[in-house]
Amino acid sequence: MRKSSVVDWCAAFEDAGLLFSVNIFSNSPTRISVNPRKVYCIDHALVASVSSGILTNRDSLLENLVFTALRRVMPEIFYHKTQTGREVDLVALLPALGQERAIMLVQVCASLADSRVKQSEVRSLSEAMVELAVTEGTIVTWRTDETIPVGFGTIQVVPVWRFLLEIEP
Repeated sequence: MRKSSVVDWCAAFEDAGLLFSVNIFSNSPTRISVNPRKVYCIDHALVASVSSGILTNRDSLLENLVFTALRRVMPEIFYHKTQTGREVDLVALLPALGQERAIMLVQVCASLADSRVKQSEVRSLSEAMVELAVTEGTIVTWRTDETIPVGFGTIQVVPVWRFLLEIEP
């Protein structure tokens, strides 16, 4: 199958509202065009039914759930790569209040029980907070509820149920 065919199919799925693609957060059109897009599906069950068990895991399904919930209330969503190459899953631009647009940074991780995973997630989010001058970040997990102070602000670790209930239009 040709690359153009895949692009055409993806565009058709987006037009139908089945998929959403997300660009990297950048002011540079070149950087946006050379970085891959992340793809989310509107139907979580469809993702699980058409993909192999290797491709579907709790982290990706949770990230898909968080994205679709955010997308309902915030149409401008991106992902971010820090200067050191770490990725922040979701960067949502909140509706403008005055001149500045507020940025919401969200990292998604099923569990922070492993200290290495927790350190990696916190590091990625705190680097992005510094780069984008955001004083609060959020890590969404299945069950954890915690506040982590970092050098530039705080990271709220929240269970997914609370995150979904507190999203405001």
